[in-house]
This record gives sequence, structure tokens and C-alpha cells, in this order.
Amino acid sequence: MDEMEEELKCPVCGSFYREPIILPCSHNICLACARNILVQTPDAESPQSSRASGSGVSDYDYLDLDKMSLYSEADSGYGSYGGFVSAPTTPCQKSPNGVRVFPPTVPQPPPQHHLLQHPGCLPPIPRNSCITCPQCHRSLILDDRGLRGFPKNRVLEGVVDRYQQSKAAALKCQLCEKSPKEATVMCEQCDVFYCDPCRLRCHPPRGPLAKHRLVPPAQGRISRRASPRKISTCTEHELENLSMYCVQCKMPVCYQCLEEGKHGTHEVKALGAMWKLHKGQLSQALNGLSDRASEAKEFLVQLRNMVQHIQENGVEFEACLVAQCDALIDALNRRKAQLLARVNKEHEHKLKVVRDQISHCTVKLRQTTGLMEYCLEVIKENDPSGFLQISDALIRRVHMTESQWGKGTLTPRMTSDFDLTLDSGPLLQTIHQLDFVQMKVAWFTFDTASAHPDIIFSNDNLTVTCNSYDDRVVMGNSGFSRGVHYWEMTVDRYDNHPDPAFGVARGDVLKDVMLGKDDKAWAMTDGGIGKGATIGVLLDFTRGILIFLINDEQQGPVAFEGLEGIYYPAISLNRNVQVTLHTGLPIPDFYTPGEVDPTGSVC
Repeated sequence: MDEMEEELKCPVCGSFYREPIILPCSHNICLACARNILVQTPDAESPQSSRASGSGVSDYDYLDLDKMSLYSEADSGYGSYGGFVSAPTTPCQKSPNGVRVFPPTVPQPPPQHHLLQHPGCLPPIPRNSCITCPQCHRSLILDDRGLRGFPKNRVLEGVVDRYQQSKAAALKCQLCEKSPKEATVMCEQCDVFYCDPCRLRCHPPRGPLAKHRLVPPAQGRISRRASPRKISTCTEHELENLSMYCVQCKMPVCYQCLEEGKHGTHEVKALGAMWKLHKGQLSQALNGLSDRASEAKEFLVQLRNMVQHIQENGVEFEACLVAQCDALIDALNRRKAQLLARVNKEHEHKLKVVRDQISHCTVKLRQTTGLMEYCLEVIKENDPSGFLQISDALIRRVHMTESQWGKGTLTPRMTSDFDLTLDSGPLLQTIHQLDFVQMKVAWFTFDTASAHPDIIFSNDNLTVTCNSYDDRVVMGNSGFSRGVHYWEMTVDRYDNHPDPAFGVARGDVLKDVMLGKDDKAWAMTDGGIGKGATIGVLLDFTRGILIFLINDEQQGPVAFEGLEGIYYPAISLNRNVQVTLHTGLPIPDFYTPGEVDPTGSVC
């Protein structure tokens, strides 16, 4: 339950909620903290008088709105209440949770006598008071009831009490003079905790004390805190119990609310029935969120295993690199340090990316688990009206949190493999050109993550078509920057002269236009192909050229030259075309790789 603790702390004071109230925005705040962040509009400069005087726009013009209306921080002027001579600027402070709060604007008068006030007798709220939610920064003006107009969150108060009881330290004996021992019993009549020696000495089981009831300390602590269940009363009519639920206003109401007409025309339902309905909805929403949390836990295990694999692969790669460099002549030793630096940089980059993702996912999972535990505790409550006061907000939060575990969240951002390999074949006279070459790519598929949403995938992402009549672009999931690469695509369906385009593209190519229409792609458009045709694409970085083939026949000598950088296989098509990709193919027999890099990788 540790993850739930943040759900139980006030955003202003940073401590556990005490007498929490529910603001209209569904956020909670301690009653005492609510008083501390009240801001008072000076009586001499009320919104109405400012408007009537025609003296221009003041900082408080936004207050001349309906009571209980909400607005954003930018509209409310949150934090800027120094525009009047009669209201000196109040410095903004920060709570332990980093939320901006205001100290009381009206100083409390010193006590005139030593009599203690009743805890419930709080000083009156000043007129024209405004409160701003410390979480969403929405502001509202208090009506004549002041803070009493906000319902108390009894469910949250009960959850906090149970949580604190579960975390409380062992109770100590109240009669030990030095180094109190751990209490073993509590007398319900004496209301005292005893250790065994003090019980035998001060509370013998004879005489009038024999009838006293001794209970375990934990049970005694609960009985101390236990209080009769409070009857849920209406905030508008304090003598009326809440017995119905207004569907339109989404709040419990009493019969007097219905009779006076405020909710008379609204749809109302039985409180118990809505309580059960909302509990069911929250439970159903939690089921989906629980599945996401389970997937996140498995994903974290996958990421942690990936860290180990990256470390192992890094060590292995480093050892191979050192062995190859040591086998070369002295000229290789000058290059070895640079190569090791690149390997270490790649190693650290992969570790950093994965560890950052672990950290991010752990924080999100902790928040998700905390919300789940809090919701489960709320479901245990037997207070229908208290539950219904917060159920809608919790259901929205659960759905919103579940949506945050959406597409791509549980996908690793980095692979554990090192796509580098050392080519030790060059002669000594070319040793100064020694560099990493890209690892051989046995196969690749179409990339679902970067494709246009209209693209339809099948056959393990090797076959694609489209559900739009417009051209849409899809790329391969591997990019190339070195070596010689060859792949083919067969046309499975070809209707109404769709004019597909085949080629290569940069990672930031436009996805909603034909391939080759911008400066991010190099492509061949329909060159007399039809159903069953095979289009071959040959990309040679040793010469920086791109060549196309149709049914094993080369289409001209060279299509494009001067290609440098990273390129992805790509095609554009519409709903009248379906294409299947074939990779891991040898280069055609007619082609001889360039002399610049005769040992370049081929895939």
C-alpha cells in the first residue's frame, strides 16, 4: 500500500488529509488548508462597484461571474491579488508538494482570554472570499455558507485513518517511568496501555479491577479512534439526510432539494442503486487498469533483462574488438582507441536510454498502483453518498491513467544488439580508413509505428495495402547507411491503375503524399507493372547509387546518385494495390559492388 500514500496527502500542506473537503473540480483539500489559501476581495472594491464606476479593468473583474463558476489559471489572475491600495500584495508561498499557496490575507486577532474554543467553532469566512484549487488552478467565489458549502470527503478520511493505523509504530506502555516497553494490553475502562510488569503492578486482576476488559493494543487503538458513523446530511439543508442521487448534477440530494425546485426537474435515482452502479463501474474500470499494470510489470522485467543483455553484449563486443585490433600492425593501435571509444559511447547510450525508460515506467507504474490501491480502499467504504461524491472523478482518473499506457508506452526504445561489426580485411595501406560497418540485416519488415494510419498490415507485417484512395507511405523498420542492400516487392493486387511508387526515404518523409513528391524520398513510379510483377531495389552505399529492377530486368543504368546518410526502404500505395516484401536476398548476378568498399555488407 506504499504507492497509495501520495493519494492520501493534501497538495497544500503535504501531510495526510485532515477533515478533507471536495471542491467542485473534484479535487480534495484539508479544511484548514482551504482557509489558508482563501483570497479576499476588498469590500471597498467589489466587482459590482468596479464595473459601475467605469474605472477600467481591474484584477478582480473575473470575480464578477456566477458564484461557483470555474476558470483557468490564466483567466483567474491566480497569484496576482495586489491591484488595490486596500489589499496589499501577499507573497506567494509553496507547500511541501510544490503547490503555490497564499497565507491568510486577514490576520487573526490575538486571543482576549485563555478559554479554549470548541474545535468546530472556526472564525467566520470574510466576505467576497475566493479559493483557487491548488491542483487544477480553477477558482471560485464562496457563497454565504463559506467552506461549509463544500461536502466533506468522509470516504477519503476513512481511508487515511485506516492507512495510518496500518503504518503506526508499536504502542508503548504509558506507565513505565524509564524507557517505556512495548504495550501488551489496553484497559478499555481505564483507557491506558500497559506492559506486562506494569499491568501486574498497577492493574491487578482482582477487586473492582477484575471486571475491566483488557484488549490487545491494536484493538484498543482502533476503539479509541472509532466513532459512530456520521449521518450523511445535505450541504444545502443541514437537517435533511441525503437520500436520492441527481443524475444531471451528479450529486446526492435530499427530498427538500427536490421540493424546492432546484433539482425538481432533474432525473433522480435511489442512492443505494446509484451507489452499487458506480461501484460496479469503478470495479470494471479497475480491471482494465489492472491489466495495464500487469503488462507494465512484465515490461519492466523485460527492460531489466535488456540491461543485462546490453552489458553482456557490450563486454563481448569490446573483447572481440580488442582481439582484432591487437592482431593488426602498430598502425591499428593508433586507431584502436578511437574504435573503443565509439563502442563505449554506443554501450552507454543504450544503457542510458533503457535505464531512463525503466525510471519513467517505474514512476508511472507506481502512480498507477497507488491509484488502484486507493480506489480499492474507496470501494470498501459503505457510505453511499460519500462514495458517489468522488466516484465519477475516480472513474475518469482510472480511464485517463489507463489511456496513458497506450500504444508505444510498453515498447522498448532501444535494442540490446550492437549493430556494429569490425571489418579486419583491409590492407595496411588502407588502415587509416578503418571504420565500423553496419551489421548484416538478414531481414526486415514494414514498420507499423511510422506508417500512415490508413496503411493495413498482414502476413507478419510483410504485406501491406491501404484503406484510402489517396497515396499513403509505409517504410521498412530498418535503416541503412553502409554496404550494399537488395530487396524485392511483389504486386499481389493491382486495380484501376493505382500508380504505386517504390524506393527509399529519409525518416521524416511525408506520409500522406506519393513517395518522391518531396525532397525526402527517391522513388520509381509505375513503370508498366501489373499484378504479379516483382520490383527489385538495389541500394549501394559504396557508390552512393540506387538502381531499380522489374521482373529481374534493370530499369536504366542508375536511377539516383550521391546518396549519403540513412535511408529506409519505402513505398506509397492506395487501396487498389497490395504488395508483399521479400528481404534477405543476394544481390543480382549482373551487379558488381563498387571498389570503394569491396567488403561492404549485403542483405
